[in-house]
Amino acid sequence: MKIAYNWIKQFLKVDLPLEQVSEMLTELGLEVEGISSFESIKGGLKGVITGEILNCIPHPNADRLMITQVDLGSEKVQIVCGASNVAKGQKVAVATVGTELYDHKGDIFKIKKSKIRGEESFGMICAEDELGLGNSHDGIMVLDKNIKNGTLCNKVFDLELDQVFEIGLTPNRADAMSHMGVARDLKALCEFKRIPYQWSIPGVENFKTEISTKKSFSVTVEAADKSPIYLGVTISDLTIAPSPPWLQNRLRSLGLSPKNNVVDITNFILHDIGQPLHAFDLNKIEKGIIVKTVDQNTSFITLDGVKRKLDSDDLMICDHEKPLCIAGVFGGIDSGLSEKTTSIFLESAYFDPVSVRKSAKRHGLNTDASFRFERGIDPDLTEYALKYASNMIVELTGGVIKDEIYEVISELPKALKFILKYDDINKTIGQEISKEDISKILHGLEIIVKHSDEDGLLIEIPRYRVDVTRPADVIEEILRIYGYNNIEISSSLLSKIPTYVAVNNHQIEERLSNQLVDLGFNEMINNSITTPKYNELTPDLKALKTVNIINPLGQELSQMRSSILPSAIEVVKFNINRQSKNLKLFELGKTYQKFNGSYKESKYLSLCLTGDIYNENWNVDNQPGAFFYFKGVLNKVLKKNTSVEWEEKNTRLDIFSEGLSYFINDQPLLEFGFLKKQILKTFDINQEVLYAEIDFEALSGVTKKNHIEYKEIPRFPNSRRDFALLLDTSVKFDSIKEIAFKTEKSILSTVELFDVYQGKNLPEGKKSYGVSFYFQDPRKTLTDKYVDKIMGKLQKQFECKLGALLR
Repeated sequence: MKIAYNWIKQFLKVDLPLEQVSEMLTELGLEVEGISSFESIKGGLKGVITGEILNCIPHPNADRLMITQVDLGSEKVQIVCGASNVAKGQKVAVATVGTELYDHKGDIFKIKKSKIRGEESFGMICAEDELGLGNSHDGIMVLDKNIKNGTLCNKVFDLELDQVFEIGLTPNRADAMSHMGVARDLKALCEFKRIPYQWSIPGVENFKTEISTKKSFSVTVEAADKSPIYLGVTISDLTIAPSPPWLQNRLRSLGLSPKNNVVDITNFILHDIGQPLHAFDLNKIEKGIIVKTVDQNTSFITLDGVKRKLDSDDLMICDHEKPLCIAGVFGGIDSGLSEKTTSIFLESAYFDPVSVRKSAKRHGLNTDASFRFERGIDPDLTEYALKYASNMIVELTGGVIKDEIYEVISELPKALKFILKYDDINKTIGQEISKEDISKILHGLEIIVKHSDEDGLLIEIPRYRVDVTRPADVIEEILRIYGYNNIEISSSLLSKIPTYVAVNNHQIEERLSNQLVDLGFNEMINNSITTPKYNELTPDLKALKTVNIINPLGQELSQMRSSILPSAIEVVKFNINRQSKNLKLFELGKTYQKFNGSYKESKYLSLCLTGDIYNENWNVDNQPGAFFYFKGVLNKVLKKNTSVEWEEKNTRLDIFSEGLSYFINDQPLLEFGFLKKQILKTFDINQEVLYAEIDFEALSGVTKKNHIEYKEIPRFPNSRRDFALLLDTSVKFDSIKEIAFKTEKSILSTVELFDVYQGKNLPEGKKSYGVSFYFQDPRKTLTDKYVDKIMGKLQKQFECKLGALLR
């Protein structure tokens, strides 16, 4: 939700910097997710100043151009102008050299020193449309003669410059869905922190009506359960026209497009105090308003031109012949305002939140009005909002309020009252808060204390706080204003904190399996019981301390496997015998050994690769080298799961004809290579097999210590600049990089070398580096002017410290 700072200050006048207000809002639970600037005129007329035309003569080489001498206060300049109304003695708006203006499409153009038909021109005398102050291009703007020469035009004209907070509003905070609601929260915090402020809301004491003797209009509410409060007033003799600039700027600061004075006022009131309003064209209403439900599947065309089928549960605003509006959600096309509208019926109501939510979801509509009605608006605000908006409409449209307010009000639930005990507050918070502070906070939150004693308070909750329904909610409100950061951390904890393991072995197994499957490998699942004859494959395998089964089913299944290798080769043999010769396999399995009367269970990850890397295909010309492909797979596995460097050594295992070992801190982690042909011959395999064996416990140990750093993806684009530097051949890129980051630490993100040249057309002992610099600010979009300034600093540093020249 967007909240404009200047708009807040209409309710709460407080002398605080923008950054502190932002921190206070976040402290209150209205988290500020970002701050953006709003300018009613793009560019803010920077560089546009008031000047006086001292002389004006025809251009010698052009019939329609004039050469003027303009006094800008600090200097006098010559400007060539083609406006028909330019004349000596006029005060005019001058865009000086270097000023950036924006055309009607929003495209930027820069004022430069120029020569027009042989005569120099140092700026531009501007028309309304060139400054964004209007649409006229009939001639230049002529200003008041009393304005001093050199006065900045952004001080002459009424420009709106504002800062807009993007607030992450939680669904329960219905009370903060307006500028008044946010300002009210800030007021409570200012009051508690003893920050001086002034609070004011617009008065409606001047609301008055002209009583009509002839009443042909009526308001009836048939569905009172869905519309407990329905108010309205008729306003006649009004003129639909564009809104004044101040009102348009208020809406534009929130990203809304102004429509006309009446619609803009209803939108203003919605975002100002949180009460949705709706204006109907009175001449399109037959006899009066009826608030009711209609028959199932009644056709209704909404303002967006979509034909919808109504549900019998939808609350509708109707006249005596047809539906006009889905209550609290969206208006109908037959009741909308137009330039011909001269009379309106202005509605202000409180609709049942559940009813509005169901209708909005049913029809797929999400409007600013439904957003507020769904969460619950302040029922005590409907009459005030109606009078407030009516006064504005009368002022801006010239209309007249006819008749008294039409009102149909059912009995609403009374404001909640309950007892809040001091002991409950302190026990919940875990720290004692003084009774004085509690009373001050409750007063600031407009929670009425009806009675108090030593034990607690009898309080009444304002009806706009729909989320506060029990003592625990009030305690949360107290703590929100008191400040979570002001609660001391207890020296003891009363709750048991369960053991938490950030990364466990199961998660690592899942991650490894998923990665290997992504790399084209298939998983093997083998029996942990094997035959003793595999111990004779190599001396290393024979030396392992095996675990025999006491009651085996047979000699072939009489031993727990002491190595994971034979099982893997069996799977390879099984697949090759069935014409599947291109294999990528892996297994996460256990081995079992006996040491000094105790048993050890170890876990390994084994991988096998044999045959062609890629299946035969028309676009596969050459197969990659199997050994280095396999090594690449293993490196990918390690790099994804660890952040430590490993050391490569030649393998010493006698199962490999050639291979490598990986060590981390002198501890073995991985062995891989080509299996010996003697081993393969035992299994009747006639093709090369690459095999790898990873100690899972060692891998999981470094994985659990893996430190992963992350940061939010920047919302603002980066900016790139390039230098072609002529340097001595002895200069290294690291020197350039080091100097760059020392010169600019805040927004320089990356320095890259994209080209190196040495040879023809370069002096002896010289080389050329093509270097790119990437700049990024996480808080704003960088301007070319700012980046160019930094590049100038970098150039000076390179010239000074490296003797570099720009090519």
